Amino acid sequence: MAERLPAARVLAADGLLGPASVVVEDGRVVAVEPASGPAPDRTLAPGFVDVQVNGLDDVDVADAGDRWGRLDELLATGGVTTWCPTLVTAPLDAYRARLQAVTDAAARPAAGRPAIAGAHLEGPFLGSRPGAHPVELLLPLDLDWLAALPDVVRLVTLAPELEGAPEAVRLLRRKGVAVSLGHSAATPAQVAACVEAGASLVTHLFNGMPPLHHREPGLAGEALLDDRLTACLIGDGVHVAPAVVALAFRCKPAGRVALVSDAIAWRVPQHAGSAITLVDGAARLADGTLAGSAITLDAAVGTAVSGGVALADALVAASATPAAAIGCTDRGHLTPGARADLVALGPDLTVQATWVAGELVHG
Repeated sequence: MAERLPAARVLAADGLLGPASVVVEDGRVVAVEPASGPAPDRTLAPGFVDVQVNGLDDVDVADAGDRWGRLDELLATGGVTTWCPTLVTAPLDAYRARLQAVTDAAARPAAGRPAIAGAHLEGPFLGSRPGAHPVELLLPLDLDWLAALPDVVRLVTLAPELEGAPEAVRLLRRKGVAVSLGHSAATPAQVAACVEAGASLVTHLFNGMPPLHHREPGLAGEALLDDRLTACLIGDGVHVAPAVVALAFRCKPAGRVALVSDAIAWRVPQHAGSAITLVDGAARLADGTLAGSAITLDAAVGTAVSGGVALADALVAASATPAAAIGCTDRGHLTPGARADLVALGPDLTVQATWVAGELVHG
């Protein structure tokens, strides 16, 4: 039986409409139509898609064990309905077991939890801007290792200045893996070579790269200028100031900015072998280096809006854009036939309810 979800505002294909109802049946969106009665003061949007989640609160993706359900709960509370468990730089022989754990977590019964789109490998093939990644574990590109990656890998971040980077991008694209460029001091030419090879995202624009310079635009400049690149932005308001988040939205065409959390298990005493402290809402190493955030994507939407980004654009950046960037074309939009992943936001942009495939999982 069809269910109608009314709201004062609904993010439809043509922007925010309302009052309107999203009609859902058998886990799919059937229609978006005018509301037939009073509509609650809320905004219905596609469920959020977070392509960079290292952990949340007290659960690290790399060592989640039997606590994947805890991650599901935390993500749903923040409106996330699809996500990429993210594995940071580690010894190569550590990835096999961790990727198997992600495979097993993704294979759990789908009902009642956010979907795992696949793993995001952020490292170990990074450049000279490692940030919180252990420098001693960074490696040259290993094409044989990349070729043998299991199917669960959906996204890989690598540095375009590494020898063989364009070849690695082509290899990964042949496997159906999206490639993001990051943790890099690459030249524009090195970035362009990887984009020509098929790279299509930039990992956390402005972080893990030199600042934008008027004579040396680097990766940040290329990310803003090349319309083929989707620029991912950490939306905690600390990694990137809200006004600079808004600046990126102004530079990029519609659908080419993706909000990410870059969330980590900040409550774990030793995260990836390093002590983590939460300072002004962001996780930091003992030397002050930013090591990730403590947010989910609902907060990232709020950060973007506070900087001057239109609500509809911020919602698209948390849903349709990241979904498309990793090839999840059946979600991220409220159009007939799409998967019925939705989030309801109150007037203050806090999450009131989350649905996955039409099932209420929070609220």
